[in-house]
Amino acid sequence: MKKELYEEYFKNKKVTVMGLGLLGRGLGDTAFLVDSGAKLIVTDKKTEEELAPSLEFLRVHIGEPYVDIQFVLGEHRLEDFVERDFILKAAGIPFDSEYINCAVQNGVPVYMSAALVSSIVMEKLEGVTIIGITGTRGKSTVTQLIAHILKTSGLNVHVGGNVRGIANLPLLETIGRGLNTTGNNVVSPDHHEDGSGDFLVLELDSWQLQGFGDMHISPHIAVFTSFMDDHMNYYKNDKEMYFNDKANIYHAQNEYDVLIASPQAASEILMREKVAILVPEQRNFEMKLIGEHNVVAARLAYEVATQCGLEDAEIRKAIATFSAVEGRLEDLGLFGDKRVRVFNDNNATTPEATIAALTAIKETYHKNPILIIGGADKGLPLEMLVETVKNTTKACVFLEGTGTARLEMLQGKRFATLSACVEEAFLLAEDDDIILFSPAFASFSNEFNNEYEKNDAFIKKVESFT
Repeated sequence: MKKELYEEYFKNKKVTVMGLGLLGRGLGDTAFLVDSGAKLIVTDKKTEEELAPSLEFLRVHIGEPYVDIQFVLGEHRLEDFVERDFILKAAGIPFDSEYINCAVQNGVPVYMSAALVSSIVMEKLEGVTIIGITGTRGKSTVTQLIAHILKTSGLNVHVGGNVRGIANLPLLETIGRGLNTTGNNVVSPDHHEDGSGDFLVLELDSWQLQGFGDMHISPHIAVFTSFMDDHMNYYKNDKEMYFNDKANIYHAQNEYDVLIASPQAASEILMREKVAILVPEQRNFEMKLIGEHNVVAARLAYEVATQCGLEDAEIRKAIATFSAVEGRLEDLGLFGDKRVRVFNDNNATTPEATIAALTAIKETYHKNPILIIGGADKGLPLEMLVETVKNTTKACVFLEGTGTARLEMLQGKRFATLSACVEEAFLLAEDDDIILFSPAFASFSNEFNNEYEKNDAFIKKVESFT
């Protein structure tokens, strides 16, 4: 998008960024706002020491002193949420935050980056199709698979939302410029300067969809992959509050938009409200992914690609070349003299996700894997997980955590570090065995700040057994 089209939203605006973080999204948005001429207060409950990598990036990107940025670290202050042009709120901020309530009570708009980008694109570039994907499980795979299909067909695709290392606001610089994000900057024949032919594909968790609800917008194509219990610690065991955040993905759609949902998600939606839903047909595909849950993902992606005008043959060809997303039942290959196959299912942070992984491996390889499991408790039911683990695993290795403590009925050694868990799993493994890392619980612990740190640590340790 040409800078003059979005400059009015940011230049000389007094903005409070709530949540700089370490994942790159808040950081990238902050750098973009500075480059766009905004006057920033950046506030984060993490300390200067904890945020050192992010602060170093800004120092290099912007230079010191930090012109037009005031940092408030280790705390939030109410005075930073009044007399501002808007607040940019990070995902996961408590819904009853006193600071956000203060902003609202003082008439200060509160935005979230994915929703803000979508709103600006809808207003300024009529030719862009926005595709949003949500769901308790499966949204990352469906998001990346849709993007892969569209890119493979030569279309101009931009991916954002809840994607590792991708900030949303900088997407405004490329949307409408005909950049195919395969990296070759090929402009498709049907592309126009107004953005026609561009596709913005957004993975949206329930927190990011709060932003869509606040702005009363929804994607043109909404995909709902699944709905199960999750994040009940955040939602205080109110499943309907969790659903209502998810449902923002379609609540503001108009008659020309479309909602696509899996059979499971569709049934959950229709239990609550009557809306038009497109449920994909029972197609099967040649693909690298394993498990019935990935068949469902492929069906959803196929339906989206059809809505975007692609033909059956080109969609199927693209699906066949798609590899698992990092940390989503990702086959890392064979390791060591015993040729142990290792699956990285790091982002399986619910019991249902681990059950799906165990089932997929059992059905595909007809083997019981050695399971590495454990982490921080989300307060979710564990009965089905326990039963599945008993029936489908060769052995279990437990990473200690508040959730792991609830699995005392399962046998296996418990370790304080993920590295020790991996070592034990390889010690237990015999020729041609399978090791599955599928935590079933959240990542937060004394060892890791987030799931990405845990993912990288797991891969690094596994690779030491090459």
